[in-house]
Amino acid sequence: MSDNPKISVIMACYNCAKTVNKAIDSILAQTYDNWVMICCDDGSSDETVKILNEYKEKHSGKFVIIQNEENKKLPFSLNHCLEYVETELVARMDADDWSSPDRFEKQVAFMKEHRDVDLLGTGIIVSDGTKTLTTIIQPAEPEPKDMLHCNCFSHATIMTYKRVYDALDGYSLEPYVERCEDLDLWSRFFAAGFKGYNIPDELYTILEDENAVKRRDFKNRLNTAKTLRKAFKRMGLKGFACFKKAYFQIFTYFVPMPIYKKLHVWKMKQRSERNSETSEK
Repeated sequence: MSDNPKISVIMACYNCAKTVNKAIDSILAQTYDNWVMICCDDGSSDETVKILNEYKEKHSGKFVIIQNEENKKLPFSLNHCLEYVETELVARMDADDWSSPDRFEKQVAFMKEHRDVDLLGTGIIVSDGTKTLTTIIQPAEPEPKDMLHCNCFSHATIMTYKRVYDALDGYSLEPYVERCEDLDLWSRFFAAGFKGYNIPDELYTILEDENAVKRRDFKNRLNTAKTLRKAFKRMGLKGFACFKKAYFQIFTYFVPMPIYKKLHVWKMKQRSERNSETSEK
């Protein structure tokens, strides 16, 4: 790795005209400026493409804008972005979130010092758009068994190598991984023998508004259960804990929305506290 490696930032966009400016502006504000942003519009029907092209015109050489002819969902769009990556390092970004200014600077410094780490995540702040709901700190050195109680990595925070994506053939396009493509990716990541790490610094903010909660519909929960079942099998995990993790969330679909939102935030806090305690040991 060079002293000042270039980063490809991949971001899929779908009808996000109201949020994409803030997401992109947070990348433009990075203290580490050797990056190119590859944005894939996934068949948006609003002003998303227009906004993306305005950034491309204003910031020469910093943006690559590609489009899907129709809505293909996140895994396809991220794979489409990966086809345009020409750098060693790849970072993720979501179009309704924002990164702290020092995110890339800290991640690149860590990757340069720890060549044995194949993928690096960060801590996150969870916001409803106006206030902080909670923070999430994932395990410092995640192992397959950690997927029994957490996601191991916060997907949109990761920085990894293009060689890792190539080895894993990118994101799965199986229909059942929709909205849980990260869980599928982590299981294949671990099964392939790669090593990941999470720094506790809260360098990324995710938007957990009403729309985000509503997207966790019954189909999504069934997809997650199936994805986790296959993931645990792939990693050699079995037993009641696997069954509980995979299928309990299906039952939470029937919990009234106001109660579910409070339960969801409480669960995130519990996981973060547990992971923080484990990291300090």
